[in-house]
Amino acid sequence: MKRIVEIVPARPGWYARWRLEPGGTRCYPVSLWALLEEADGTGREVIGVDCVGQWPGADDNEAGGVFVRYLFQTPDSGAPEDAEPPSGAPQRATGPRLQAVPAP
Repeated sequence: MKRIVEIVPARPGWYARWRLEPGGTRCYPVSLWALLEEADGTGREVIGVDCVGQWPGADDNEAGGVFVRYLFQTPDSGAPEDAEPPSGAPQRATGPRLQAVPAP
């Protein structure tokens, strides 16, 4: 089981791209970055949690969505073509709350 070691807010311009079924993609702005590690302190990885509360590997991500990649676009260049407008993004009603776990 993995634990959260650290959480930091994401800077503007980071997006998580998801492939949708039956086709196409959608990007959501990344809200925060979380550093995860295995319980024994190995296997560290950084994941981004997007503005609708999805992250790669979560059990309750949007149905039919598969994580593709993170991308960065400078804020002055605008959002990606497939970005979901912030006001139209559905918000997660339930799900786990992310909390940092202090390192031993």
